[in-house]
Amino acid sequence: MTEQVAKLMKNLGISEEEALQVIADDKAIDRGERMSFDLSKEEEKAAKKYANVGEKTVKTPRKAPVRKENATKSQIIAEISAFLSEKGYEMVEITNKERQIAFKVGENDYELTLVQKRKPKK
Repeated sequence: MTEQVAKLMKNLGISEEEALQVIADDKAIDRGERMSFDLSKEEEKAAKKYANVGEKTVKTPRKAPVRKENATKSQIIAEISAFLSEKGYEMVEITNKERQIAFKVGENDYELTLVQKRKPKK
């Protein structure tokens, strides 16, 4: 009696013959053989068909929210851009009209980002 048979007998509470049968069945399953407890071809086909049945919900795509323009931020960015140009900074460019300005000082590139903080909760 092998160690595997003894382990199966102890864990499953079965006889030596049953343990040998379990091992033989496991080997047959590993080889892809059909077993007596498998569904017939027709039953397997029906089971696969019904496994995919269900209510399919159709998701409606959401529209992207329309963002309001912030005139105050646009004005601040424009004024900062004008100020940097007056002071002689090179290549002053508004990269995002409500948020960013890019400019150059000597050989270095810089970006200024304007962030509006939210109002604190009460």
